[in-house]
Amino acid sequence: MVENADLNTYVSTESLIPDKGGRQQASGLPRSGKVTVYKSGDILISNIRPYFKKIWFADCSGTCSNDVLVFRAKDRNLAPYIFFILYSDAFFRYMVAGSKGTKMPRGDRSQIMSYNVPGISNEVRAFSNDTRTALNLIANNTKEIVTLEQLRDALLPKLMSGEIDVSKVELPTPPAQTVHANGR
Repeated sequence: MVENADLNTYVSTESLIPDKGGRQQASGLPRSGKVTVYKSGDILISNIRPYFKKIWFADCSGTCSNDVLVFRAKDRNLAPYIFFILYSDAFFRYMVAGSKGTKMPRGDRSQIMSYNVPGISNEVRAFSNDTRTALNLIANNTKEIVTLEQLRDALLPKLMSGEIDVSKVELPTPPAQTVHANGR
């Protein structure tokens, strides 16, 4: 139910960023109706206007709009592999080809669920393990960017007004960086 929705973890079609940009915080919560529960490691895709290619690998658990599709790998270790299959332009072309409607086309759920996912090999399992690290790094960097943006937005007006004086602040000197002859 919508009472379980939290603004920090709620995902709507509007909070998913076009062109595979992940997600941003939703601008609001639904007033009524049902929401879908998602878990960390799930893949969320907007089912409205699939040509916008809105997809996110969930780094937390929460709720989402019923217009957001939630994919959950049966084997959680393969979630990154499934994410990159669905992240492909081929998948979004497939989704668009089966969509219905003109002004606000929606993906056809039964057609989407028949998308062919290549078989699982040892190489795929290794790929999935390696990419999980990269996806976690991306999620952590995204959170750090949001924190730094909030800090900037809070401090900049105070700096510009003179409320905070940084003229006597000494910044630490970064350590000297050495470039090796072989470039490493």
